[in-house]
Amino acid sequence: MTAAAQRVTIAVLEGDDIGPEVVAATVEVLEQAARIRGVAIDWEWLPSGTAAVREHGSTLPDAVVARLREIPGWILGPVGHHAYPMGDLRFRNPSGYLRKNFELYSNVRPSRSWPGVASVSDAVDLVIVRENTEGFYADRNVLDGNGEFRPDEDMVISLRVVTRRASMRVARQAFELARYRGRHRKVTAVHKANVLRRGDGLFLACCREVAAEYSDIKLDDFLVDAFAMRLITRPAEHDVIVTTNMFGDILSDASAGLVGGLGLAPGLNIGEDHAMAQAVHGSAPDISGRGIANPIAEILSGALLFGWLGRGAGLGALRDAGHDIDAAVARVLSARDRLTPDLGGTASTTALTASIVTQLDSGATEAATA
Repeated sequence: MTAAAQRVTIAVLEGDDIGPEVVAATVEVLEQAARIRGVAIDWEWLPSGTAAVREHGSTLPDAVVARLREIPGWILGPVGHHAYPMGDLRFRNPSGYLRKNFELYSNVRPSRSWPGVASVSDAVDLVIVRENTEGFYADRNVLDGNGEFRPDEDMVISLRVVTRRASMRVARQAFELARYRGRHRKVTAVHKANVLRRGDGLFLACCREVAAEYSDIKLDDFLVDAFAMRLITRPAEHDVIVTTNMFGDILSDASAGLVGGLGLAPGLNIGEDHAMAQAVHGSAPDISGRGIANPIAEILSGALLFGWLGRGAGLGALRDAGHDIDAAVARVLSARDRLTPDLGGTASTTALTASIVTQLDSGATEAATA
């Protein structure tokens, strides 16, 4: 993957329920954005989710995992792992498994105000950087088996893991992100170190240790309960937020609610050698097959992946394609053009996708004639 070749391979895993619908929309938009910028994408579709069990015997076949090691960038559709039968080894949670086993340690989840979309504030532009490989998540915090234990019918013990290694690297990711163009060089560490004094105390100490390496970035910190209130009452004051796994999961959903809902909430899972685009929302089985799923969160996740791949490969055209997608989505939302029901419209998934593609083409035409 070099700038001279202008060609990139991206793996595609559709997931469950609305996954195939929003992933197809994402590939269509990303394909067009890359083509306009002169980059060819080789899409490699790999089996995943419940549909893969019937033909391959697993929601995430071993052959797929092996192939993913050879491809830096992936798109994963939402998975319905909440409905997977417990104890059945065929039903791996693709999301959790890939995050842990590929050490995708940082889950980057931006939230921003969009023109034309009702928002608590029109000046929200924040990013939550969530530790992604440990914490209270039972499928990630032990080597084998599950991190929840049930000694008897009336008791469940949940194991929480916080390590220096994971805390240091997610903190460093947040500080690097705070240096990006357009950010405000401020990091907020969110924790509960007054009660979880050892676990969150270690996490906070790591954030402060990393801060000493970034004299140009301001660090502050808040208890998670106090920060939850500030997120609602003063969202425009925040820039980059770094926190532990479960706190980040909860706060990123809350921040999505400030700016139009989960249908506009993208995410990128980042490791040293791989990154996985994945919308924040779930698989929405209640609307699966109806053609009304909002694909924007998954599309914006793909744009984030373009940025990551472009930086890693020195491929500026791919980064530019990601910016083009953001701009096209903004124009569609501002015009209230063919929006899906969750955004107050009546359009289908395919109609909204077509509208975004049209805006990409229009943007390219305007740039060519400017």
